[in-house]
Amino acid sequence: MTHPVPATPTAPAPLDPLDRRIVAALQIDGRASWRRIAAAIGEPERKVARRGLRLLESGDVAVRGLVVRGETVILRMTCRPGSVRDAAVAAARRADCIFSYALAGPVDCVAELQFPQGQLGPLMLDEVPALPGLFSQSVSPVLRYFRTVHEWSPGILDAGQIEALGGPSGTVDEIGLPEVEAGPEERAILGALAEDGRRTHEDLAAVAGVSVATARRRVETLTRDGHVSIRAAVEPALLGLPVEALLWIRTRPDEVEKVGRLLVESPLVRYAAVVMGEHQLLVDVTQPSKAALYEFLTASPWVRHVEAVQSHLVVEAFKRSGVEFPTSSR
Repeated sequence: MTHPVPATPTAPAPLDPLDRRIVAALQIDGRASWRRIAAAIGEPERKVARRGLRLLESGDVAVRGLVVRGETVILRMTCRPGSVRDAAVAAARRADCIFSYALAGPVDCVAELQFPQGQLGPLMLDEVPALPGLFSQSVSPVLRYFRTVHEWSPGILDAGQIEALGGPSGTVDEIGLPEVEAGPEERAILGALAEDGRRTHEDLAAVAGVSVATARRRVETLTRDGHVSIRAAVEPALLGLPVEALLWIRTRPDEVEKVGRLLVESPLVRYAAVVMGEHQLLVDVTQPSKAALYEFLTASPWVRHVEAVQSHLVVEAFKRSGVEFPTSSR
């Protein structure tokens, strides 16, 4: 039995081509200067700065530092009638939530949660059951990532532009990565970056009570070691990709690696992870239309290597890449 979900909000109008390229640059490096972005995409610095600041001030694009906290699980929830939004918002408001979506299908909500090593029991047995409106739950630990939602780049920039911005990011939250043993200075910097990933090194130095050079080194070390990811979060519809779906894919164990690698050949795959359970892969894919989604589900190279696919349309996103968007407060 399925339960009703809120009506799909009207998709926002897509950004113009220049704004899309600025957002794509911030997805590569959320702290890149307007000068560096302008040089990479071949536009005047003043124009890029004006457009970029407008995007950030509008709230449509948010640059945040996402702190890695340990291991991750996928939480699938079915909810009592009329309580889907309550459950999805409650999950989104958890500090350890990466994303929270309402879906069309037998599963009402899906969220990705982080937890310190050894704390899966309290999360699954005590914290998740306390979410409002929950009827049933399923918790699947993540075993491996092929791509995470906060390293997604939708193919807007070419290879040369990406290289000029520092190149594609690697996976920032490897499974089992221990929490950073942060002192008060690191905690202050991480807290400031979580609020605004583009805070200057001078601001971070003042917050942490250290020199500007020290603040710069701490940020570089924390990002290089994978303890924080600083990138732009944005609704895919603004990039011309209004159709989003989650796919649960079942395949032979010896085909998992091949299928995962084939999936992430597409820049429109936002997320691909190996999970425990009946299905080995969870995939988040965006497309410009339902016709394009149909083609992806039926004619892509990866399809020949799978046994079954369950697809669910994302109705509404309450949190993306650790960032709550205004919709979650409605």
